[in-house]
Amino acid sequence: MVTQEFFTFVPKRIFLTKGVGRHQDRLASFEIALRDAGIAHCNIVPISSIIPPGAKIISRKEGLSLLKPGQIIFCVLSRIDTNEPNRLIAASIGIAIPQDETLYGYLSEFHAYGMTDEEAGEYAEDIAAYMLASRLGLEFDPEKSWDEQKQQWLFSGKIVKTTNVTQSAIGRKKEWVTCIAAAVMLP
Repeated sequence: MVTQEFFTFVPKRIFLTKGVGRHQDRLASFEIALRDAGIAHCNIVPISSIIPPGAKIISRKEGLSLLKPGQIIFCVLSRIDTNEPNRLIAASIGIAIPQDETLYGYLSEFHAYGMTDEEAGEYAEDIAAYMLASRLGLEFDPEKSWDEQKQQWLFSGKIVKTTNVTQSAIGRKKEWVTCIAAAVMLP
């Protein structure tokens, strides 16, 4: 029986994970990437990009320990694959969390060809920070808003924490390679 609580689920915890899979079959490559990320035993429901107010980011280890086989999990998922030899691929989830815990934050899913982990991760963080800044009605200029010394975003005196989880890989002959990155939402 589906209860009202099911339809008003607001996550309290989030964990980040990533994985890579390689196989001759495209779907099997995706399955192996999910296994590498530790979430293949769950039923995954893709969702959009909001971090609820007050939600805590927990470690991957703690998050995985809370999962049960067959469990329905909601996650922001970035996925990319290739069967082209020597093709660099990357999947990334960027996160932007306002210092004020009564406000919601943003997740961005990003995937690209030809970008390293660092490049894709930084870009995913920039997207999430932009979405948050625009929601708060603040101007966003990645060159001016980043405080290199403190390693944080600063928009009109409002501090924003960002991070990312990113997986990259290089394609090989006669096989599919899949990269995934995910932010898994938990009660």
